[in-house]
Amino acid sequence: MNFTNEKILQIAMEQSAVDANCRAEDFLRTENVVARSVTNPQARKYLSLPFDCHLISYGNNIVASVSEKHRDVVTDYIDRFPVEHCFETPNLHVLNDELQKENLRICFMAEYFLPDLRALRPLDCPYQTKRLHPADFSVLYIPQWSNALCEKRRELDVLGVGAYDGDTLIGLAACSADCDGMWQIGVDVLPSYRRQGIASALTSRLALEILERGKVPFYCAAWSNVKSVRNAIKSGFHPAWVEMTAKPAAFVAEMNGKSRMIQ
Repeated sequence: MNFTNEKILQIAMEQSAVDANCRAEDFLRTENVVARSVTNPQARKYLSLPFDCHLISYGNNIVASVSEKHRDVVTDYIDRFPVEHCFETPNLHVLNDELQKENLRICFMAEYFLPDLRALRPLDCPYQTKRLHPADFSVLYIPQWSNALCEKRRELDVLGVGAYDGDTLIGLAACSADCDGMWQIGVDVLPSYRRQGIASALTSRLALEILERGKVPFYCAAWSNVKSVRNAIKSGFHPAWVEMTAKPAAFVAEMNGKSRMIQ
């Protein structure tokens, strides 16, 4: 497939439309859109559908994918504040306070990056690199590679690029086939080998490998993870969209190790 930045963005919006049960052009509107969340086998595999409350913005507006029960609360919220403020405090507390009345809390907040074909290129790595395949991953589902690989969904891990110091794996970028047209990149570098450009070298090379296979690479980072955001930009990615998801309070408490606090 001959990709352009415009085509890559369109593919991402089409996938977001599948995830949110809306149309791709809804992300280009100036007014907000509220859609009823439904299950869809074509959605990204790590999403738990249907959503209670899920907000997406490509910068123009907000598309909210919600349950009917929470439609009014979410609609009132996204129409009350500017788009960018709906994803940050103090305004976010307004939504969280209302959702807590229904035993929900804001849980996941992330920024997503797409390759910029004007900037993406193979970056030099100070160590030998090697392309890796699923058969190579079987012994790598250990904590130091937990950003690059996902043990719970190991069947989705399809391709990787590793950096080696002799026979020792010191860095790994790998991708998961989270949906039909887009593969998500994660990367890890052993602590003693960081700040040498290994992460960006592996990320950029893997992104090019993914594009050669006719898929769109994408990269996700928390806004506060400055190191990860820097890696995305250095690797030839640019910010494309943001998401925010509410989850049941018990789910949030379990993630915080406080499940006994929820009655």
